Amino acid sequence: MEIKILGPGCRNCEKLAADANLAAKEGGCAAEVVKVTDMKQIMTYGILSTPGLVINGKVKSYGRIPSVSEIKKWIEEEK
Repeated sequence: MEIKILGPGCRNCEKLAADANLAAKEGGCAAEVVKVTDMKQIMTYGILSTPGLVINGKVKSYGRIPSVSEIKKWIEEEK
């Protein structure tokens, strides 16, 4: 499973990356968390604000930091 964190590398992006790693670990999922900082790449996802969370190519959230439980639910949906 691939999880992408979209954003410039700000504090919120770092928090989202840590929460995504935790959610994957707690959910027993082997996931690769990738940080995407290139604005041209980020714009291809059509998000309006960062940080963005993409799981297996699907935008799940943007402009906020979802809870670990929300991220775990989305991971389960994508298994």
